[in-house]
Amino acid sequence: MKPWKLLTILLLAGALAACVTGQRRVSEPTASIQQLTVGADGNWSVDLRLQNYSSIPMRFESIRFAVSVDGVSAGTLEDATTLTIGPESADILSLRIAPSAEGRLHAADALAAGRSLNYRIDGSIRAAPDDRGSARDYTVRRDSTLNPVPGLPGVMR
Repeated sequence: MKPWKLLTILLLAGALAACVTGQRRVSEPTASIQQLTVGADGNWSVDLRLQNYSSIPMRFESIRFAVSVDGVSAGTLEDATTLTIGPESADILSLRIAPSAEGRLHAADALAAGRSLNYRIDGSIRAAPDDRGSARDYTVRRDSTLNPVPGLPGVMR
């Protein structure tokens, strides 16, 4: 094969690869409770996992979620943040919440009995591509379960 033909093929293959890897994909972010810690005062520390499924870094500006446990309202997680999360990555946002009396009771009961605690977060994440564009709200509704962590009193994951 002549050198100029080989060079042409390599240049075309490189250009094609650049087109494929240069795609910008913005996907809806999501959130979940990674850890809930019940303090001695009954208040909760919540580690909220924010997941960026986009192929580009995303700038997270705020979150607001209604939290319920075992079907009862427990309170609201809310924060104005300036967190940037890389492409297809996640980060943790630690928040405090003073839960409702019913929510507090359900979490304490689950911890005392060593059983799982069902939870739901329902609300929105405000985010935008890090390099440009204005932020928009993404609706998130997540149902999942937390379990007591052996050896760590008051901690559920």
